[in-house]
Amino acid sequence: MKNLIRNGRISDSLMLWLIALPGILYFVIFKYVPLLGNVIAFQDYSIFKGILESPFVGWKHFVFMFQYEEFIHILKNTVILSFYQIVVGFPAPLFLALLLNEIRLSLYKRTVQTLLYLPHFLSWVIVGGVFINLLSLDGLLNQLIGLFGISSIDFITDKSFFRSVVVLSSIWKEVGWGMIIYLAAMSAVNPHLYEAAVVDGAGRWRQMWSITLPSISPAIITLFLLQIGNLLDANVEQMLVLLNPLVRPIGEVIDTYVYRAGLLGAQFSFTTAIGLFKSLIGLCMIVSLNRLSKRMTGNGIY
Repeated sequence: MKNLIRNGRISDSLMLWLIALPGILYFVIFKYVPLLGNVIAFQDYSIFKGILESPFVGWKHFVFMFQYEEFIHILKNTVILSFYQIVVGFPAPLFLALLLNEIRLSLYKRTVQTLLYLPHFLSWVIVGGVFINLLSLDGLLNQLIGLFGISSIDFITDKSFFRSVVVLSSIWKEVGWGMIIYLAAMSAVNPHLYEAAVVDGAGRWRQMWSITLPSISPAIITLFLLQIGNLLDANVEQMLVLLNPLVRPIGEVIDTYVYRAGLLGAQFSFTTAIGLFKSLIGLCMIVSLNRLSKRMTGNGIY
């Protein structure tokens, strides 16, 4: 204690602990303590009996999960949607950051950057409402395509368009926020590298491929691994806003099913087993791919 408080003044180490204390408490209370509740995945949990008195049933819910045909279908939907998000959504902020990094007019660059990351601060209720109105039968998009003699399409209730709407709306909302991370990484690149490249006759494209991308590769790998770890996660707020009965066969994902069956249907043990399975899959993927990344590139998230 004397090392922490000297001459009536708080030491730097104690000050850092005090600053970090709210964040530490947040993770302990809301992230680690709730992990103890996963025990109900191995019980026939009853809210009247509680965790201590509910009977243990072992792997019953996990066995039922893999025998349940609807769950297999929902798992397939989740993987397909996540695959689209990775293939289309992951490169989008990187591509945008590379383009924005080439802009030399500072005022214009900051203005565009601000406009692009503002949607991140909007709730999915607002964003979903905007897209539903925009893509409805009498929405702006159908009015525009109607000018070319094309009949109206209800994009929100059409199964062939629903996944595209989910991916594109997610990109529109979050692409600016992901772009900031890459721009921050690009700002740390040594400018002397670009000067030397110009002297050697390298153009903008060669500088991007030979300097910018290799320099920010640790950030790219880190963000990719984190997204892979969330492969079975879907933005439940987005899906609940956009999902409707007509597209439920292709739009129902694990998170929406857990909400519908767990909270609304009171199947607490079964849906906890699903959530635990999803978390273990994400953990295994991020650990294995991180090892592969460190072996091939020398970069990883830990």
